[in-house]
Amino acid sequence: MIITKAGKSDLKTILELQYAAYQSEAELLNDFTIPPLKQTYNEIKQEYTKGIFLKATEKDRNGNERIIGSVRAHKDIKNDTVFIGKLIVHPEKQKNGIGTKLLSKIEKECPATRYELFTSSKSMKNIMFYEQLGYLRFRERKISPNLTLIYLEKYEHIL
Repeated sequence: MIITKAGKSDLKTILELQYAAYQSEAELLNDFTIPPLKQTYNEIKQEYTKGIFLKATEKDRNGNERIIGSVRAHKDIKNDTVFIGKLIVHPEKQKNGIGTKLLSKIEKECPATRYELFTSSKSMKNIMFYEQLGYLRFRERKISPNLTLIYLEKYEHIL
């Protein structure tokens, strides 16, 4: 597996992977209208211009590169905070350390004193994953009767 910056030509594939990866979240929430499943190609292109996208790739049986994971982030320079979003791994490739490597790589690519991300309060596996990597809960935000977001942060000391 190799992690590199994604290009504009990768966005359609990343969006398709996003749709596949967020099915389990939609099932958990019993809501298939969550924003990651409704994001359009034009919206992801716009998001791409405002930050960094990374992709995790591997070779398939035919030697062709295929995207198996992705993460994106943008930095608020004023507050020295990097906002991390949509850490996704192909459903068949989950639990192999890909998400951990993507998160670590985005932190290295975007040095800051603070990192922030969020997930659903019902996504206990995601919350535990982020906490194991040093993120701490700091805020909850109720979006709808069925959806509360948990915000997590991590501070780094940059030398």
